[in-house]
Amino acid sequence: MRKSDNSPSKSCGLELENELWEKGYKIVAGVDEVGRGPLAGPVVAACVVFPPSVNGKQFTADRIIGVNDSKKLTSNKREELFDLILANAQQVGIGIVKEKDIDRLNILNASLTAMEKAVKQLKTSPDFILVDGNIRIPQLPVAQMPIVKGDSLSFSIAAASIIAKVTRDRIMLKHHRKYPEFCFAENKGYGTKAHLDALKAFGPCKIHRQSFKVVQLCRSNQIDLEMK
Repeated sequence: MRKSDNSPSKSCGLELENELWEKGYKIVAGVDEVGRGPLAGPVVAACVVFPPSVNGKQFTADRIIGVNDSKKLTSNKREELFDLILANAQQVGIGIVKEKDIDRLNILNASLTAMEKAVKQLKTSPDFILVDGNIRIPQLPVAQMPIVKGDSLSFSIAAASIIAKVTRDRIMLKHHRKYPEFCFAENKGYGTKAHLDALKAFGPCKIHRQSFKVVQLCRSNQIDLEMK
């Protein structure tokens, strides 16, 4: 399959989806996750399906301008696109794996589990799944194609990355109101200096990932020594 040429200023293309639609796959899903790197909070995945046609016309990326890797977009742009994706998508599924399960499964398996949950949230199972990354989603008996940097190459994966990112950011904003000392509204659980300073001062809270090394060091008061 061809890779689409895109930039942050315009949408990813639908070349990958179009090729699959032309081959007879009617329900093509894009899947992505966010939240592998943070020290706190859940990992969230989304699965997005766009219709091959709308009112008898071929669905085009021009229906939603600016869909791209969520990391390339501002918070305001992601929020704007979030509503447009929900309005134009045929189906959207969201999968969430909380921090306790991340500790139990490890972050890779938790991410794959979140993606599996997102796909299973769809009312109609997809015929083909485009997956961001280099690993297929286990336990899903559906044709799949892992795509490295897929959120910059596939319109559906990029849309999924936006849905997942906005969903997770909103979750972390709720956690910020409960644990304001960790500045989750700003860092979304990532290990910024302010977050690490708070971890050193207060120790981990209930939504920190206890299996992560930095969190473990904070619990044992070894973080200063280890980070020098």
